[in-house]
Amino acid sequence: MTSYIFDNAAERETAERFSSLEALHDPDTIRHLLGTGVGRGWRCLEIGGGSGSIGRWLADCVGPEGHVLATDIDPRFLTSSGRANLEVRRHDVATDPLPESAFDLIHSRLVLIHVPQRQASFERLVRALKPGGWLVVEDYDSVVIDRAFPTDGDENAATVRKCLGALRSLLESHGGDPSWARSLYQRFVAAGLVGVGTQGHIDLRSGGSPGARLDKANLTQVRDEALRNQLVEQDEMDRMLTLLDDPKFVFASPIMFSAWGQRPQVAT
Repeated sequence: MTSYIFDNAAERETAERFSSLEALHDPDTIRHLLGTGVGRGWRCLEIGGGSGSIGRWLADCVGPEGHVLATDIDPRFLTSSGRANLEVRRHDVATDPLPESAFDLIHSRLVLIHVPQRQASFERLVRALKPGGWLVVEDYDSVVIDRAFPTDGDENAATVRKCLGALRSLLESHGGDPSWARSLYQRFVAAGLVGVGTQGHIDLRSGGSPGARLDKANLTQVRDEALRNQLVEQDEMDRMLTLLDDPKFVFASPIMFSAWGQRPQVAT
């Protein structure tokens, strides 16, 4: 069984998920990447590149003197859009090797949360940094807050908790860890990185918004498995999917934790 519960082979839901994630998170991701000083000539690695928006942004940022390797376990949505300095490659961060001391910048968003071997993968990313290279990791924590708290009544809140709880249970059953992201700061420090920082971001999502479309795509994709495992009833899932289209309905996002740190320069 694959550990990733959102198989890219479900192309309609995947396309919706990727477009929603770009709208929700690309501006903050780009801000964090700019904070590393990324620029002309850098060699970058984008892990779990999705539809390639960040990989293409990095390629434009590093220019023809630089190089970006964008990887995904299923890269069918990854495109270089004609950028000669952007390489697309199939790669499983859980098991496949990476060159050591090779990259000025490595970025991963919403990948390690799904990987059962996440700590070993994280350590492999650290080793792949050049001395002075930067690592930026972003992942959701869907446990630390009650995502139903802004809803407009007890019935809706119960539906949100039940359906999002089913999604969380499926993530855990496939080896994911929905609370992993809150530990990123400590893991960066323990790995010997310096200049470590972290930020948590939460927003409120109304029905029909990019955030609601993201949750709808995710729930639609795992619906059959959730029903088969009796994690949620059919009428509860139907109600949740209806709420996610209703602009009067509001609920909370998970917290997006972003962390960054730099591999120390080699002592002279």
